[in-house]
Amino acid sequence: MPAALSEWLPPDAFNILLVLFLSFLIGLEREERKGGSEHFMFGGVRTFPLIGLIGYAIAFVSSGSPQSETTGLVVIGAFLLLSFWHKVCAGGLPGITSEMAGLVTYVVGTLVYHQYLWIATTMSVAAMLLLQMKGALEGLATRIAPADIFTFTKFLLLTAVILPILPNAQFTAFHINPFKTWLVVVAVSGVSYASYVLQRVTHGQGGVLLVAALGGAYSSTVTTVVLAKRASGDQQPGLFAGGILIASGMMYVRLAGLLAIFNRDLMIALTPAFLVLGGLAIVTGWFWSRRGAPVASTAIKEPEPPNPLELSAAFLFALLFLAILVATQLATAYLGNSGVYALAAILGVTDVDPFIMGMTQAAGSSTAVHVAASAILIAAASNNVVKGIYAWSFARGQTGRQSLLLLVGLAMLGLSPLLLL
Repeated sequence: MPAALSEWLPPDAFNILLVLFLSFLIGLEREERKGGSEHFMFGGVRTFPLIGLIGYAIAFVSSGSPQSETTGLVVIGAFLLLSFWHKVCAGGLPGITSEMAGLVTYVVGTLVYHQYLWIATTMSVAAMLLLQMKGALEGLATRIAPADIFTFTKFLLLTAVILPILPNAQFTAFHINPFKTWLVVVAVSGVSYASYVLQRVTHGQGGVLLVAALGGAYSSTVTTVVLAKRASGDQQPGLFAGGILIASGMMYVRLAGLLAIFNRDLMIALTPAFLVLGGLAIVTGWFWSRRGAPVASTAIKEPEPPNPLELSAAFLFALLFLAILVATQLATAYLGNSGVYALAAILGVTDVDPFIMGMTQAAGSSTAVHVAASAILIAAASNNVVKGIYAWSFARGQTGRQSLLLLVGLAMLGLSPLLLL
C-alpha cells in the first residue's frame, strides 16, 4: 500500500496519514469514555492525533535522534503530569489511563517515522483493546483469587526463571542433566496445572464424568480415591466405577503426550498402544456409567484439587526423578532387565510419573528402548491394579467391586503390548 500511494502522495505523506489514523482511533475511544464521565478526563479526538503528530515531527526534524525523541517524550510527559495533577485537585479517584495512552500515542508517532509500521499498529490496537475492555479486565481481577495469581507466578518461576539458568550438560557417572531434569518437572507440572485450572473453572458445575476426565489428566490415583470416597455414600455404582475407569484412561493419554515430548523412540513404540488403551478405557467407562441412573443426576462437589505447583512438591518430584533414574541404571547394571521390570512393578504402586519420566531419559543410553518401553507398560499396569485396590477399599460395595474388576482388566490389557516388543 505505501508503494502505491507514493506515486501521487508527497514523501512521508503516507506516514503522516497513518499516524493520524492510529492516534485518532485512540482519541476516539477516549472521547467516548469522556462523554460518559462526570469528571475531567484528558484528551479526545483532537488531542491524541496532535500528540502523535508531535512524536512524528520531532523524529523527522531530528532525523531519528534518540536524544531529541526522549526530550520530546519528557515534555509531553510533563503536560500529561499537569493533567493528572488537575484531576487530583478536582477530587474523586483520578485514574492515569488517559495520560498513559497519550505517551503511547507519542511513541506510535516515532515508530512510524522509523518504519516500524507493524509495531506501531499493534501497539495502537493493543492500547485500544486495553482501554475499551476496562470493565471486563477489572471484573476479571475480582474473579481471580489471589491464590490463583500466586500459583501462576510460581509456574512462571519454574519455567521462565529456574529452567533457563540450569546447565544443559551431563554430570556424574549417571549422566544427570540438570536442564533435562527440570524440564521433566516443568512438563509434568504444566500438564497437571492445566488440569488444575480447568478443575477450578468448572468446580461445582460438572458431574462425576467431568471430574474423572479432568482429574485423570491431573492424577488418576488422586481422582480414583476422591471418586471412591464419594461413591461410598451413593447408590450409583456404575456411574462412579465408569468415572474411575475414565480417569485411568486419561492417564494413558497424558503419558502418551509426555512420551512425545521427551523420547521419540518410546513415543513410536508406545504412543499407539497408549492411545488405544486410553480411548478404550474412556469409551468403556462412559458406557459403563450409563448403567443405572442418568449421569446428569449426580453432581460431585469435592474440595478444590491440591495445588500442583507447590515449590516443595516440584523439588520433591525432581529428587524422586533423580533417585529413580539412578536406581534404574543400577538395576540395569547389576540385576539386568528383570531387575528393571521388578523395579517398575514396585514403583507402580506409587506415582508412576517419576519412573516413567526417568525411563524417557534412560532409554537409548543406559537402558535399551524395548526394555524401557516394557518397564513403562508394567509400571502403568501395576498402578492400575493398585488404584483398583484403592477403589475397593474406599468405596466398598458394588462400586468397589466393579472398579477393581475394570481396573484389573485394564491392567491386563495394558500388558498385551509386551507381546509386540
